Amino acid sequence: MQAAAAANKSVQPDWLAELDRELRFHPITNRAPKTLSLEQVEAFNRDGCLAPLDVFNASEIAVHRAYFDGLLERVRAEGKDSYSINGWHAKCPGIWDLVTEPRIVAIARDLLGEDVVCWGTHYFCKLPRDGKAVSWHQDAEYWPFSQSRTVTVWLALDDADPGNGCMQVLPGSHLHGELEHGRSGEDERNVLWLTAQGVERFGAPRDVALKAGQISIHSDLTLHSSPPNPSERRRCGLTLRYVPAEVVPYRGWGANAIRVSGEDRKGLWGNRPRPAEL
Repeated sequence: MQAAAAANKSVQPDWLAELDRELRFHPITNRAPKTLSLEQVEAFNRDGCLAPLDVFNASEIAVHRAYFDGLLERVRAEGKDSYSINGWHAKCPGIWDLVTEPRIVAIARDLLGEDVVCWGTHYFCKLPRDGKAVSWHQDAEYWPFSQSRTVTVWLALDDADPGNGCMQVLPGSHLHGELEHGRSGEDERNVLWLTAQGVERFGAPRDVALKAGQISIHSDLTLHSSPPNPSERRRCGLTLRYVPAEVVPYRGWGANAIRVSGEDRKGLWGNRPRPAEL
């Protein structure tokens, strides 16, 4: 882990490389979950991911899809791409409503405890014939928090499967702590900018196929990626990032958080109210 940390500092921005971060997996110790089963909690600890989980029915997710369609039309008219709707939960009531959705929050609470905030959201929308990919990486490598304890909920707005570039994970990779990353090459066409090194040693990847309205959950240390979308179908998902309120955010990264459960006992995070329509 020390070798990986040293290697990663050479590809991180100076401000991130200088932070004191504890990048290791914190097993979930909840022996009496209220929404997930005990077997599902144990599977998350073992694999670092959990999917699929049913949340929204077809008519419910159609409403959220239509809301995103409006946002996408807006940003594309401004010359931005389909990945640019990032961190808009503090200004879009439709995203705020998803962040605070009781069925999703109940799952996050089972994994993170009573005091939970959502600090980030990002639509990952691969349009038909989209040539971009998301290279293998650990989320925690990008984020300035004192501990790697964020769980990401990936909500499918469209059906996601191997045919249109669904996410893939390497189960168990989260148990190895921080792994070495390098700067992504131009040929990768990576939506992000880091690529984990030597991922072959973790075995065969698992496809995370989801129907619209379902979610997956993964640890911020679980290696994951997604290939380009070669199909004529869109593949859009919204990531919702939840973390225990006791984790310390650096450099103002907690300002746009939303407290979804319990208390922020140390006053570390913002708590943005539901915004007016954008």
